[in-house]
Amino acid sequence: MDKNTQQSELELKAREWLTQRGVTLHDIAELVYYLQAKYHEDLTMDECLHNVDRVLTKREVQNAILTGIQLDTLAEKNMLDRPLQQTIETDESLYGIDEIIAFSIVNVYGSIGFTNYGYIDKQKPGILEKLNDKSSGECHTFLDDIVGAIAAAASSRLAHGSADVKQLDD
Repeated sequence: MDKNTQQSELELKAREWLTQRGVTLHDIAELVYYLQAKYHEDLTMDECLHNVDRVLTKREVQNAILTGIQLDTLAEKNMLDRPLQQTIETDESLYGIDEIIAFSIVNVYGSIGFTNYGYIDKQKPGILEKLNDKSSGECHTFLDDIVGAIAAAASSRLAHGSADVKQLDD
């Protein structure tokens, strides 16, 4: 976190819930590196972490994190009514609302995020593979898409930042 940025209660809670669900900022930064290393010759993990951190300061992102994680945990506890319970519990392929929430994150830094998101959602590297492992007994129907979207948005921010970093930090 940048020293000059004060975190809101919403942001603190979103970061806390990511950690509680087993997702670190480093995990997400690794996804950013995966997406951007071939386009940025001297890309470092610190740059990737910085961009992830900046994405997490956005209220739209924080709201998506809290909403998605709440729905995942309610599904784990079998606290949703049928048929929604079964749909989220099994991550039904035609459901799509999990991707719609992810799009609200991807959209923060422009249309390039959609390409990054689509690619990483199909590849499922790193933490995304773990989150998609149904044998754990945990439900990550929303979280896997949210994490991929944060990485895609951070990658987009990084790509845009190559042209003008100051503009993005405003």
